[in-house]
Amino acid sequence: MNKFSFLGNTDIQTVERLYKAFLEDPSKVEESWRQFFTGFEFARKHFGSEEVPDNYDKEFRVINLIEGYRKRGHLFTTTNPVRARRRYTPTLDIENFGLKEKDLDTVFQAGKLISIGPASLREIISHLQQTYCRSVGAEYLFIRNPNVIRWWQERMEPAKNTPSFTPEEKEHIFSHLVQAVGFEKFLQKKFVGQKSFSLEGAENLIPALDAVIEKGSELGIEEFIIGMSHRGRLNVLANILEKPYEQIFSEFIGKVYTGDISLGDVKYHLGYENTIKTDRGKKVKLSVVPNPSHLESVDPVAEGLSRAKIDRFYKGDFNKLAPILIHGDAAIAAQGVVYEVIQMSELPAYRTGGSIHLVINNQVGFTTNYLEARSSTYCTDIGKVTKAPIFHVNGDDVEALIYIIRLAMEFRQTFHRDVFIDILSYRKHGHNEGDEPRFTQPLLYKAISRHPNPRDIYAEHLTENKIMTREQIREEEKAYNDVLEEKFSAAKKSSGVIIEQFLHDHWKGYRYPQEKDFEKSPETGITKEKLVSLGKHIYEVPAGKKFFKKLIRLLDERRKNFENDRIDWAIGELLAYASLVTEGIPVRISGQDSVRGTFSHRHAAYIQEDTGDAWYPLQHIDPGQAPFEIYNSLLSEYGVMGFEYGYAMSSPRQLVVWEAQFGDFHNVAQVIIDQYISSAEEKWGLMNGLVLYLPHGFEGQGPEHSSARIERFLSMAAKANMHIVNPSTPANFFHLLRRHIHTDYRLPLIIFTPKSLLRHPECVSTKKDFEQGRFREVLDDQDVDISQVRRVVFCSGKVYYDLLKRKKELHALDVALVRIEQLHPFPLKQIKDILKKYKNNMLTLFVQEEPENMGPWRYVRHMAEGIEMTPVARLSSGSPATGLYGIHQLGQEEIINKVFRRCTCELKNVYCGLQCVEGKSRKEILDLHNYIEEESKFLIR
Repeated sequence: MNKFSFLGNTDIQTVERLYKAFLEDPSKVEESWRQFFTGFEFARKHFGSEEVPDNYDKEFRVINLIEGYRKRGHLFTTTNPVRARRRYTPTLDIENFGLKEKDLDTVFQAGKLISIGPASLREIISHLQQTYCRSVGAEYLFIRNPNVIRWWQERMEPAKNTPSFTPEEKEHIFSHLVQAVGFEKFLQKKFVGQKSFSLEGAENLIPALDAVIEKGSELGIEEFIIGMSHRGRLNVLANILEKPYEQIFSEFIGKVYTGDISLGDVKYHLGYENTIKTDRGKKVKLSVVPNPSHLESVDPVAEGLSRAKIDRFYKGDFNKLAPILIHGDAAIAAQGVVYEVIQMSELPAYRTGGSIHLVINNQVGFTTNYLEARSSTYCTDIGKVTKAPIFHVNGDDVEALIYIIRLAMEFRQTFHRDVFIDILSYRKHGHNEGDEPRFTQPLLYKAISRHPNPRDIYAEHLTENKIMTREQIREEEKAYNDVLEEKFSAAKKSSGVIIEQFLHDHWKGYRYPQEKDFEKSPETGITKEKLVSLGKHIYEVPAGKKFFKKLIRLLDERRKNFENDRIDWAIGELLAYASLVTEGIPVRISGQDSVRGTFSHRHAAYIQEDTGDAWYPLQHIDPGQAPFEIYNSLLSEYGVMGFEYGYAMSSPRQLVVWEAQFGDFHNVAQVIIDQYISSAEEKWGLMNGLVLYLPHGFEGQGPEHSSARIERFLSMAAKANMHIVNPSTPANFFHLLRRHIHTDYRLPLIIFTPKSLLRHPECVSTKKDFEQGRFREVLDDQDVDISQVRRVVFCSGKVYYDLLKRKKELHALDVALVRIEQLHPFPLKQIKDILKKYKNNMLTLFVQEEPENMGPWRYVRHMAEGIEMTPVARLSSGSPATGLYGIHQLGQEEIINKVFRRCTCELKNVYCGLQCVEGKSRKEILDLHNYIEEESKFLIR
């Protein structure tokens, strides 16, 4: 055991201060220091009196030298396999530490600090060089926990970071290199010109992953979730997850998909899962998560999936499952989502017990030199944000890599924190097999062209050490190639490409949705008794605890509203969650300020004034209820939405919600929406029930706080890929959430939630609305005489209440206000049925607050086949809304006025409700009863 690792973060002045304290009273210093100074004093007493001052000073210079190697040794390693490293100053030469060549054979007590006891300076330097400056570079002294520093030093320094493997272990390593290199060579030979995003140059990743799995299973891990991009993915699928070779080959050959997938995706984006057996016979579940070309976007998804499985299958035990994230050097250094994911890693809502980060460091981006790809020294410097240990390993030295992998796995299981391993390697081809890298990297690729692959390098090592003969090596390589040939022949006979549903076992009993499923929703009401019981519990305050007085008043007011049959949005929302958790359905919500709610409506937790502790009433409804979890997220959209998407990927029987602070903030996470939410079912066969809450409504709050960009979601809507809804009543929102869970299919649910309606006096529902009924895709006007209706006004969301207010003011009996609550799948049949009721209708309008080129209008126009609608909307604009409240109000007034326009009949300039048309024919009405067209600055003509 290294007793002196505390020196790793200690400067010389501190050592001198401690030494003086030791001389005054040994009990004043910590035990490990006491032992060091005792040994030092012993040596000092046996030196000649003239030597004491010089050796005393040099002992501390040697300590400084040791510290220098620990802190900066990684800058002087031999970790780059294809080119010389950059030069850094000052170097670790002894002269820079006040030592000279004549000191090399002097024995120093400081050798105890690196676990070799008193030793000559020459021995100390040799030990430090082997430990910190060979095939492994270690960065860990920035970590602030001395126990972690001690842990690493106790393992690295005695072993000199030098692996020792048995002949059997070496043969095992070689077998994986035979597979890794042989697989890539076979693809290049059989599928000339086709993209595979080869692993060539970094094939040591395969034995490294094998080591992660073997060591992890030995330490109790039962499952690994792997998130990675396209580079080397096919090799990982084939040789780690054991995806059948013939299935991979068929993806190169095939021309059609078989099964439920309609569009599919390129082979190096597909996911896969399997249960394999380790060398010790343990079963381990492995999953590679499907991913798009958008680098690092899979990171939060893989982490969310990992957390869901840890929560659901392993009862929160981080020791049972570990995420592995495989990065590229250019991507990890530059993609912002990496930072978001790393910042999430220690937060209670998003912890997964530590991830293993492996970097395939090609030393180049697509064509960009690494010197142009980052400002930091290393691509992995991002890991220092959370004080994660970082290792840089020569990608040609497979034994050093496996040695560090095993240590990293042990560290993860001990401390449940992230660890980064930067595998310095190269990319044999350009960005893909058809790309010519010599246009931009001639010198690098000249070196690469002469460089042997990792298999051949290790084969040379094995033959030199008489572990394997050249004949044995040739036989093993040939045997593997024969297997590939056999599987290739089988693939040529296959009828098509099969994309297996990812996480199939998790989704047993669920089917893919169809558009007809959304024509009429199932009944989702609850009994009166249950409703009353839930209404009591959601605002129950525990006795003996002190809460903010304003909160107590708010709760009392809401309790009275519930009793008086006026259920507002907040009450309706909490009732939905309460009803689900008491039916055994867990609820998880995360987003910025979600606990209280951006607009202070939800109050899912009550904070005690005197302790700061939180009381979550929805966690205390019934002893047998399902969990209710709600979290305030960090200020991230991309990372958190991706995480929750991953969480929902494994949780079909759970309501999983991501909430935007304001609706348009989702655009920071547009990659997750485009590449996963809207398209993952068609590409990868994924089912996912993630719910997005996107606050939307034009209330004069400016361009960034008005629109949730409804049009963007509708532009991606096709078939039953998403359920897009703009609910306008608390009861309809309640039924919508319950409907989402109480079906045998899942798809992403996009809900445009309200802001001003949270407190609008008209936006309330009754208890009866919750006891009976279902989610209503379209809400017809219930307060009209059908025979008098001359205009049917369709709208969606909050603008309905503005129209309703004017309709009541004018007693406009001729106008029917119809709300389209479900925008996609479009409820065309219900809309046509409603229009048939209004036989005297003369004009059908679609009204929206948004500019004409935004909002639902263009989608509605496209989907409302056979219906002649006239739009009322703001002028097309590049920005959603004005920044001045006064201009907003003028525009809003024009929208309402255009619906309720003045008349040219004998009641000139007064709204007559078309009462003047009795007895006239339709032609007469159209000829004589023209509306006054007013000049507009805000509306489409």
